[in-house]
Amino acid sequence: MECLIGICGKDFVVMASDNLAAHSIIAIKHDAQKQFELGDKMIMAVSGDAGDMSNYAEYIQKNLKLYEMVHGYKLTPNAAANFARKVMAQSLRSRGPYMVNLLLAGVEDDGTPSLYFMDYLASMVKEKFAAHGYGSFFILSTLDRYYREDMTKDEAVELLKLCIREVQSRFIVNLNAFSAKIIDKDGITEIGNIPGSGTVHKDVPKEAIHPELIARA
Repeated sequence: MECLIGICGKDFVVMASDNLAAHSIIAIKHDAQKQFELGDKMIMAVSGDAGDMSNYAEYIQKNLKLYEMVHGYKLTPNAAANFARKVMAQSLRSRGPYMVNLLLAGVEDDGTPSLYFMDYLASMVKEKFAAHGYGSFFILSTLDRYYREDMTKDEAVELLKLCIREVQSRFIVNLNAFSAKIIDKDGITEIGNIPGSGTVHKDVPKEAIHPELIARA
């Protein structure tokens, strides 16, 4: 029931993920973070089984940091994506494969952006825009219609908001809490004013929800 969105521009990448953590038909929490920073200018958004999602993301995070400490330089987004795909492929041949899907985005030192789409079968492709989860059924057609390679950051953010509103208005499951970030040559920046970023249910403020369900800002 999750939703990941990625939009690659000429010198930036916009990433967004829903904040819902659920088990079966029960919403456990509405402030789950599904985006993991792999470096100063690289993010991985992961969806899937909660345990696998945490274990896989932390394994990739720590190993990229270890590589940097041992060799003295950071992996590029392309190298990091191929490493993440290798780990996924190896897990498929074990008794405990990772049941996760992910988007990996980053910007190199020269300002070149990249966005990689990967699924739980370790298939990977570089894309200009991508989406995972049930929300992708509504999002991909919108991205295909309005995406342009020469989009500015503001235009990409507006397209992202349009995609989120489409999911919120048409998807039967309530996904009204999203987190979004933009990656460029200057680093990672949180995007404000995302539809649903201040609520956990349509028109219901965070303050009205029991504190055990959502952490207060």
